[in-house]
Amino acid sequence: MGSPWKGFVEFTLPASPPTAFVSADLSSTSPVGLSLSPYGRSMSFDPGMLHSNGHTAYANGTGPGIREIGVVEKLLTSYGFIQCSERQARLFFHCSQYNGNLQELKIGDDVEFELSSDRRTGKPIAVKLLKIKPEVLPEERISGQVGPDLHAYPFTVLHGYIHPVVSSIPMHLDGKSAPGQVPTGSVCYERNGEVFYLTYTPDDVEGNLHLDTGDKVSFYMDTNKHTGAVSARNIQLVKKKQMRCQGVVCATKEAFGFIERADVVKEIFFHYSEFKGDLEALQAGDDVEFTIKDRNGKEVATDVRLLPQGTVIFEDISIEQFEGTVVKVIPKVPTKNQNDPLPGRISARIGFTDKELPFGEKDTKSKVTLLEGDHIQFNISTDRRDKLERATNIDIYPDTFDFTKETREMGVIAAIRDGFGFIKCVDRDARMFFHFSEVLEESQLHISDEVEFTVVPDMLSAQRNHAVRIKKLPKGTVSFHTQSEQRFVGVVEKELVATSNKNTSPTRGKEKETEEGTIAYEDCGVKLTVPFHAKDLEGGGLPQAGDKVEFSINEVKRTGLQSAVSIRVLNRNSSNTKRLHGFVATLKDNFGFIETANHDQEIFFHYSEMCGDLENLELGDTVEYTLSKGKGNKVSAEKVTKVAAVNGIGDDVVATVMMGKVIRPLRSVDPSQTEYQGLIEVAEEGGVKGQNYPFGIMGMANKADCLQKGELVKFQVCTVTQTAQKMACNVVPQRRAMVECVKDQFGFITYEVGESKKLFFHVKEVQDGLELQTGDEVEFSVVLNQRTGKCSACNVRRVSEGPKPVATPRPDRLVNRLKSITLDDASAPRLVIVRQPRGPDNSKGFNVERKTRQPGVID
Repeated sequence: MGSPWKGFVEFTLPASPPTAFVSADLSSTSPVGLSLSPYGRSMSFDPGMLHSNGHTAYANGTGPGIREIGVVEKLLTSYGFIQCSERQARLFFHCSQYNGNLQELKIGDDVEFELSSDRRTGKPIAVKLLKIKPEVLPEERISGQVGPDLHAYPFTVLHGYIHPVVSSIPMHLDGKSAPGQVPTGSVCYERNGEVFYLTYTPDDVEGNLHLDTGDKVSFYMDTNKHTGAVSARNIQLVKKKQMRCQGVVCATKEAFGFIERADVVKEIFFHYSEFKGDLEALQAGDDVEFTIKDRNGKEVATDVRLLPQGTVIFEDISIEQFEGTVVKVIPKVPTKNQNDPLPGRISARIGFTDKELPFGEKDTKSKVTLLEGDHIQFNISTDRRDKLERATNIDIYPDTFDFTKETREMGVIAAIRDGFGFIKCVDRDARMFFHFSEVLEESQLHISDEVEFTVVPDMLSAQRNHAVRIKKLPKGTVSFHTQSEQRFVGVVEKELVATSNKNTSPTRGKEKETEEGTIAYEDCGVKLTVPFHAKDLEGGGLPQAGDKVEFSINEVKRTGLQSAVSIRVLNRNSSNTKRLHGFVATLKDNFGFIETANHDQEIFFHYSEMCGDLENLELGDTVEYTLSKGKGNKVSAEKVTKVAAVNGIGDDVVATVMMGKVIRPLRSVDPSQTEYQGLIEVAEEGGVKGQNYPFGIMGMANKADCLQKGELVKFQVCTVTQTAQKMACNVVPQRRAMVECVKDQFGFITYEVGESKKLFFHVKEVQDGLELQTGDEVEFSVVLNQRTGKCSACNVRRVSEGPKPVATPRPDRLVNRLKSITLDDASAPRLVIVRQPRGPDNSKGFNVERKTRQPGVID
C-alpha cells in the first residue's frame, strides 16, 4: 500500500515536557518499532497490522481515526478501560481490539489506540490497541546542573543546539513558591554531545535544599506512566555555583581583613593579595564584591573588588519615627560573657502591639549616656538578611528627666580642655569632670556657662564620679548662695589681716589672700558675729576695728556658712590710725613704692600688704594705706588698698607748653640718687630759661615712660594743692634717633640708655605697620621693665626715611677678567655637554633649536 507520508514528521505534545520528535514511515510493513527520548516518544508503525474488528476507525465512520496514547486502568476477562494520557477521558475497549498476546497485557501498561464510536450507543471507544514497550531508563546517577535563569529569552543557543530555557524553582524573598506558578525547576545534562533538560519539583531534591541556577547536581531519571514525561528525581547537590557576593569591609589588619557579608549575617576572611585595586585606598567601610572559595575547610573571599559607595545596603530604616522607653541600657564596661552585639532594649507600642526592640552602641544619635526610663524617639531598622528589627537613630526627648528617677544637680563650667572640662558644683566641694560627648542638644559650652547634670560613678574607678547628661541653662539660673534682703548694722570687731606671702607678684596674676575679719551685730535681741572678706567691701578703704558698718548676710548653699557682703562703712572710729592716699610709683617682683600725696617722697610696700587683686594694679593707680615702722625704724606702707582715682597733681595747670631738659631722673630710673623727684630745666629762650621744675610719677603723661638724664621734653607747669609747690606735669619726651639695624622681628635704635649704647625695639611697636630700614629717623618712648631693669622702645614712629642702600659694585679684578674673555679665545673655559636635558615625559627639554645669537640682531 503506497502512502504519501515519507520520512519523519515532528509534532509537539500538549504536555509540559519539551518537544518530542516522532518518526514514522507509513510505507513500511515491518513490525512496530518504538524508541523513547527523555522528554517524549518517537515510534514507527504499520497501519496494515491494525484491524477494525467490526468497528469503524473514524469518529463519524468516514475516515481514518486519530491515534492516541493511554494507560490500561481496568482489565476484565473480555473488556477493560483506558485512561487517556493527553486529555481527561476514560475509554472502553474490547479485548478483541488488542493486537497481541492478551495474556501479556496488564493494568498500568502504556497502549496506543484509535478513537472510534460504538455503533449502538454512539459512545467513544478505543479500537486497534497496541501495547507500547517503554524504554528502560538507566538506574545509574547522572551528573548535571540546574538550568539558567528563567527570565532569559524563551530560547537560547547552547553549543549550536536550540533548546528551551529552564531554571531553578522560582522563589519569593520569604522562601515560598511564587503564587499562581507551579513550583518546578529544571536540570540539564549532556549525553553523546547533546544537551537534555529534565523538570524537577522540591520533593525531588534530597535534604530539603534550595538549588540555585548553575549548581552542580546528580540525579536519577524517572518516567511518569500517565503522561510519559521524563523528570529528575533523588537530586543531590554536588557543588554550589561560585557566585559573586557583596559586603562591606569591617576590619583591616596588617596583611588581611574581614568583610561583613550582605547575604548572610556573617563575616568572611580575605588576604590583601586577593584585593584587585589600590590597597592604600582600601579602608573599613568600603563596599566590595568577592567570590567565596573553600580553603583548608574554611570559606575565604577571593577576587575582592571595590564597588561604588552605597551599593551594599544591609538594612531598611523606617521613615516613621516612634516613641519608646529605655528598659535596659548598654553597660559601659562589657562583661566577659557578653556576646550580644545589641545588648540594649527599648519598649514601645507599635501599631497595636507592644514590642521590645534591641539596640547597640552605634544606634544612638549622640554619645550621651542613656538611663533606664528615658523617654526617647527612634526609627526601626530591619536587616535584609535575617529580618531582625532593632531601634536606631535614638534621640532623647527634652522631657525625659520627668520620667527617670535621676537626681539632677547644677553648677558652672569652671575649666575647659581638649575634649573635656570641669564643673564647679553648687552642692559639692570637688569640681566634677565631664566629657564633651555628654552635652545634650549639641550646644557648645564656654567657661562660666550654667549647666544642669547628673552625677554617676566612674566605671573604671568606683571612687571617682563624673557628670553626664549635661544641659545648658539660661544665665542667672544657678546660684551658689542666698543673700538676705534685710540690711544689718554692726561694728567691726576684728580687722582684716594680710597673710604673708612673699612669692606673690602682679605678674603672676595671684590674688592677695587675707585673713577674714569679724563684725558684731544684733538680730532680734541676740548678739551674733559674722565673718567678712576684703572682696565684699564697697567703696575705698578697709574698715578698722570699731568702725560702724552696714551689710547683708550671704549663706553658701553647699555648706550653710554665712558671711557679711556688700559692706559699707557708716562711721569710722576716730581713734583708728590715719589712712593716707598715694600713687603707685614703682612695681618690682614682690614689692613696690608709693608716691605720697605731696609727690615729693616714695613709700615702700610689700605685696603681702596689698588687699585686693594684684593683677589689676598698675603704675599711677590711687591707693590708700597706713604708715608703720619696721626693723631699723624704716617706714613702710601696710594695708594697701586700691581706691577710686583722684586728681594726680592739682587743678591749677598753666596752659603754656615749654621745652626742657631732664637734669635728674626719677629714683626708679637711677636708684643711686637720694632724691625721689626728678628735675627738668627750662631750655627755651626767655625770662624762665634755666629755671628748674621737679616732677614725679603723676607728672608723666605716660606713667610707664622711662625718662633719662639729658633727654629733651615738653611739659606744663601746675601747682600742688596741699603744698602750693610748682611742679612739671604732662611731661612728654622728645626723642629722635636713627635705626641702627632691623633683624626679622626686632631691631635696635642708636640711643644711649644707661650703660647700653643701643635701644631694643620689637616690630610690633612700630606705628602704622611700616617696615623700618637702617638709617631711618624715628621718634619713640622708653619703657623700663620693672622685673629685669632693662629698657626698650615703644610707640616707634618714623619721622624720615634714611638713604637708600646702593648696590655694591663688582670688584675690579672680576670686571677685568670678564673683559678679557672672548668666544674665540682658545684658553677660555669650555663647557662640555654630558647629557641633553629632557622633560618629565622623557621628551627634549627645548622645542626650539638653539643657535648663536648675532650682536645687534633681534629675533
